[in-house]
Amino acid sequence: MKTPAAFINRSPDNRIFTAFDPQTITRLRETLDLPDQVILSSELEQYRERLAKTEYLFSTWGMPALDEATIREYLPALKAVFYAAGSVQEFARPYLNCGVKVFSAWAANAVPVAEFTVAEIVLSGKGYFLGMRRQQTGGREAFLRLSESLPCNYQVKVGLLGAGMIGSMVAERLRQYDFEVLIYDPFASDEKLEKLGAKRAGLDEIFSECQIISNHIANLPATQGMLSYRQFSRMKPNGVFINTGRGAQVVEEDLVHAHLAAGKGGEVVLHKPVILEPQVAVDVLPVVEPGEAGVGAGGVVALGLEVPGVGVGEGAEGTQVRQPCE
Repeated sequence: MKTPAAFINRSPDNRIFTAFDPQTITRLRETLDLPDQVILSSELEQYRERLAKTEYLFSTWGMPALDEATIREYLPALKAVFYAAGSVQEFARPYLNCGVKVFSAWAANAVPVAEFTVAEIVLSGKGYFLGMRRQQTGGREAFLRLSESLPCNYQVKVGLLGAGMIGSMVAERLRQYDFEVLIYDPFASDEKLEKLGAKRAGLDEIFSECQIISNHIANLPATQGMLSYRQFSRMKPNGVFINTGRGAQVVEEDLVHAHLAAGKGGEVVLHKPVILEPQVAVDVLPVVEPGEAGVGAGGVVALGLEVPGVGVGEGAEGTQVRQPCE
């Protein structure tokens, strides 16, 4: 007899069958009773009988954040959740408290973000983003004047906020360049930073000394709004701040106002919209990109989890919930 399992999500407009492609589902069904139906968090009562027997849940972005009482009532037999996406911070703790193991594709999800970030760091070091705008507004001569003021990518200090999976991958990839990498992460051990070839630093030191700063801090209540005017006002002229995360750590108005107050010509690469005042000068307008640092449609298939014990291989337990840095 096959083990009962189910797909679950918050929204009917979910990406379950993108993350779990037909080949992956076929392999899972070799040992699991896994229907095509995606049970929504609003339908728990409707599927109470089936959920009572379910031992494995599968999901991706939109995984329901159920509380402990709901998990114990509707999912008394649940042994594990398999999440085909990155961080499990938003939902995992109640499941873990109920003795349910949580597995995530966070390592696979981190790869395209790290690759994207390194590309932006290298481009930023050469003045690409700001230079493109200078050339558009002032011609080739304006760009050349800018480029002569930049250290390019020679002995440049790069600051990474967070040394979790993504931050660590970025640091590893930066070792092939002539960068000095500083990392802010109170939870990273000295041994880990030494292995990454990076130096431990505080927030103020990073914002004061680094030409390029990239944010990889986890999106938690405790970290929201932690990057404010105090940090951004310390940035170097023509400094670069890159944020490929959720953005909740950034007080975006402070970021823009700090650049205006100092008359800095730095560049900001965000992946979430920011409301700007009309008088903001061209050189400090953030580059608001379409949020494509993570996996694209094809890459999402690679996040279909390799589930231990069901014939697909080994998964990675989502213990990263114990640390506020992804």
